[in-house]
Amino acid sequence: MIRYLGSTKNLAGCVGGLIGLALYLTGVVGGLWPVVVAGLYAVFALLAPPERVRLVPVDAGHLRADLASLVGKVTEQAQRMPESSVDGVRRVAEVLDDMLSRPERLSANPDVQHEITRLARTDLPLSVQTYLNLPWWFAAKRRASGEPSAAEELLAQLELLETEAHRVAERFYAGDVHQQADHTRYLRERGEA
Repeated sequence: MIRYLGSTKNLAGCVGGLIGLALYLTGVVGGLWPVVVAGLYAVFALLAPPERVRLVPVDAGHLRADLASLVGKVTEQAQRMPESSVDGVRRVAEVLDDMLSRPERLSANPDVQHEITRLARTDLPLSVQTYLNLPWWFAAKRRASGEPSAAEELLAQLELLETEAHRVAERFYAGDVHQQADHTRYLRERGEA
């Protein structure tokens, strides 16, 4: 019941009820004003958009903890990792962590939420785990055969993951970028007036 008081439907109904009250005070409706107020409340409440339903809540706290754990494990294994791969994992994790620090906003965009979850829970850990599970002699054998080494494969994967994380971040922050551009335009126009 208390949730309904702040809902879109109740607020729209209140606007309708106020219109009905204004009609009574201006003399448009006479003694039937309670029926008009109640009727307008009901019409406006029914026409109001429903509240957004979030069936799959964002578990941002766990995702952030998983990312921090992954970065910690990679840092511990730095001597086994190719040069610059530890920094690559950190960069991807930082981009994802920044978006995960805003769970309310993230839950409003299911597509971005899905992509961030996939990057954090599957793609990034799988790339690192697969590399670390390869024996060193097998990685060296592949290099001798002319195929890309395991280190080259990992670095290529991290570069692709970082590019994807930045692409997702651009979608996530697009509203902020537009708002900032609008504000700059407003300030320029105000200064010219």
